[in-house]
Amino acid sequence: MRKVIEGSMAVAEAVKRCRPAVISAYPITPQTHIVEDLAQMVADGQLECEFVNSESEHSAASIVLGASAAGARTFTASSSQGILLMVEVLYNIAGLRLPVVLTCANRAISSPLNIWNDHQDSMACRDTGWIQLYAEDNQEVADMHFQAYRIAEDHRVLLPVMVCMDGFILTHAFEPVEIPEQDEVNKYLPSYQPVYRLDPAQPLSLGAFCEPSMYMETRYQLSLALERSKPVIEEAAKEFEAAFGRYSGGLIETYRLDDATEVFVGMGSMMSNVKEMVDELRAQGRRVGVLRVRSFRPFPSQEIVQALAQAERVAVLEKAVSLGSAGILASEIRATLALNGQQTPVFGFVVGLGGRDVPHLWLKRIYDRLSGPPADGIWVDLHEELLEPDQAAAWRQQWESGIPVS
Repeated sequence: MRKVIEGSMAVAEAVKRCRPAVISAYPITPQTHIVEDLAQMVADGQLECEFVNSESEHSAASIVLGASAAGARTFTASSSQGILLMVEVLYNIAGLRLPVVLTCANRAISSPLNIWNDHQDSMACRDTGWIQLYAEDNQEVADMHFQAYRIAEDHRVLLPVMVCMDGFILTHAFEPVEIPEQDEVNKYLPSYQPVYRLDPAQPLSLGAFCEPSMYMETRYQLSLALERSKPVIEEAAKEFEAAFGRYSGGLIETYRLDDATEVFVGMGSMMSNVKEMVDELRAQGRRVGVLRVRSFRPFPSQEIVQALAQAERVAVLEKAVSLGSAGILASEIRATLALNGQQTPVFGFVVGLGGRDVPHLWLKRIYDRLSGPPADGIWVDLHEELLEPDQAAAWRQQWESGIPVS
């Protein structure tokens, strides 16, 4: 079934076909339409599921934790401050090895209050033990949810999966999306068969107290499980392609990379714009390519090393920043290349925070920066760069004095 549909509704349609037994969520912009649509499906009898309204995101995460521990397929969604309120429970879900699926409608973090898109919320959860997948468009968003359950519930994995979609840019955009029929999904995604579950007939403990003599081993096992999920993520994407004719998953995507000496790297919806800009540069004879990271956790180290083997310069674009340090994705790519003996210069660019556009103009200016010395934490499109030199100097002086500038 192919129709023009809002991104949030596409997620709801996909989740409906995944047949969760328990859904719990708390509304927060721009995630609200996803669970609103699912709640309506439950109310209308289109989805046989227990929809639990919660008083907060912390509670919603706790509800799906308990339901998953009892052996139910579960779903939740959130954004921004809601994701941060969930974090305590997200760590527990991963530590308990519960295959919960969560949609993160990526949105900027307060303060100041901002409801537009960047990746600061999900990137703040990068160490929770969750698999993180980042989608470029709404077709991929929908397809990733089928794959997310397939990956999470695989007995070789048993980890929660966060599907990240850019808030408003994707959640509220209407695009043609192919939604598979229910019987097709049933063949690809069978009913959930938990390995362990809380059952009075077969008592067991989950998340019991752990002394120093064993705690490190539990974290090692969790880290190892993430590493071992890589082939399962690739397998789920290939089997999805075989079933539905689209490859819309896996660890990375490459675009015009075969002979590229300069490569743009990034995640999410902005990479569509980057591909268009690369096409323009290619038309001018420039050997430019794109590496899109689909899976940030587990981090596809070897796949990135191989993809960038011929690159002479790498520009990493990211809608997040480790304040007081530099770009998160750029730092990991730089470390990965260095550990594998590659000394490729890596430039880290912070772009698009709080929903600021990343147009071709700025992408081309970033490309021009690649001819200079490598740098990290380069903030692109600050107001300072739009001012005359004397105005920019005054603006910078005021900022450095610690007085915020509007």
